Amino acid sequence: MSNDRTTAAPPLGGADIRDVAHAHKPFQTGRLVLWVVVLLTAANFLWIVAHNENFGWPVVAAYFFDPTVINGLYVSLGLTVVAMAIGIVLGLGLAIARLSNDRLARSLASLFIWFFRGTPLLVQLIFWYNLSTLFPELSIAVPFGPTLASWETNSVITPMTAAIVGLALNEAAYMAEIIRGGLLSVDRGQFETAEAFGMTKARALWRIIIPQAMRSIVPPTGNQLISMIKATSLVSVIAMADLLYSVQSIYNRTFEIVPMLLVAVLWYLFITSILNLGQSYIEAYYGRSERRNNVAVAKSETLVEEASH
Repeated sequence: MSNDRTTAAPPLGGADIRDVAHAHKPFQTGRLVLWVVVLLTAANFLWIVAHNENFGWPVVAAYFFDPTVINGLYVSLGLTVVAMAIGIVLGLGLAIARLSNDRLARSLASLFIWFFRGTPLLVQLIFWYNLSTLFPELSIAVPFGPTLASWETNSVITPMTAAIVGLALNEAAYMAEIIRGGLLSVDRGQFETAEAFGMTKARALWRIIIPQAMRSIVPPTGNQLISMIKATSLVSVIAMADLLYSVQSIYNRTFEIVPMLLVAVLWYLFITSILNLGQSYIEAYYGRSERRNNVAVAKSETLVEEASH
């Protein structure tokens, strides 16, 4: 009678085999020390700021909900919504023109984007506000023919219209490139498949291409929206009563410059924080398909692995 003994094969290269079933990540002392240093530094900075009387925190609290400030906030939010809406619509048209086969449409769209992206927004706002110095009258006329209608430029280009036109046209140039990049991220085969099923180009673009491109369009659009909130502060130079102009009008009377600027800063931070949360939700919404695909791939890989065993 013989005893059968199974001898384990030696590890390749003489390597030592270790049981890693109960292995754990080593404690990172350096990272803990770094966190403690950062938190203590931040807490010390906040303590200094909170107890520095030069910041005028009582003045900040007194004027934070002042009617003048709130009205200026409403103006900034209104400008943001209107300018972004116009900019997105114009940007979509410009992006489609840039991708079209028509050379004239591509050239005009490229020229528009080149000009409005290449000049500072502040200069554009001042230009629109002072348009009457170049054109005292705005008119609709037949080229080299009679004038059909005309208006005084100062009656048309008010601070409000100058702010909307300047912000919207500048935003349209940036949104055009964002949307164009999103459309280019969609595989060309999607469009060809839609055409094979008899869809028109417009319907395929609206129902197939744009929904898939939204995952690439939404994040930079959210950044543009946040930038637009801050860019509205530039309209204060054309006497538009936005948030910054409102706090300036108050500190010109009270000479509390730093506290009033802090009021504006806190409102800007509050609005942009809300927009960041909204952007995260929208990104999660349009990323559902990718998550479903990842789950499906993981399940299929698991089934294949189980079948192989």
